[in-house]
Amino acid sequence: MAETISIGGLLLEFLHDKDETEGSVDVFRMTVAPKGKVPVPHHHESWDETVYGLDGTLTFTIDGRDVALRPGQSAFIRRGVIHGFRNDSDQAASCLCILSPGVLGPGYFREIAGLLVGGGPPDPAAVREVMVRHGLVPAVPAG
Repeated sequence: MAETISIGGLLLEFLHDKDETEGSVDVFRMTVAPKGKVPVPHHHESWDETVYGLDGTLTFTIDGRDVALRPGQSAFIRRGVIHGFRNDSDQAASCLCILSPGVLGPGYFREIAGLLVGGGPPDPAAVREVMVRHGLVPAVPAG
């Protein structure tokens, strides 16, 4: 069963998660609002990520290099590589994300979405704590 989670300018639709795949993969469609971006560049400690362009163009910054991801193109992000992404266009853009092994699931995204309740920017320390607890390592120091 698909679960959709909205986080600011991101819309995530989980198609399969770690519980359904016995930890083998997480698969979700990520749609980024116009002029949207990931709030904190990060790397993964224990999983790789493959992204496939679906609609529009997302720019992934992978290890300091910009990679434009258009429909039908893919990029591989090896664990330990700092990355982030943005949508520079005036239209939403989306990609399919596959995390291998599946270790994240929708729980992380639910927690981050919970930090955005109230309309203001989330506390950076709280965002960092959730990220670290789920195996994501922020690329910027705390505080």
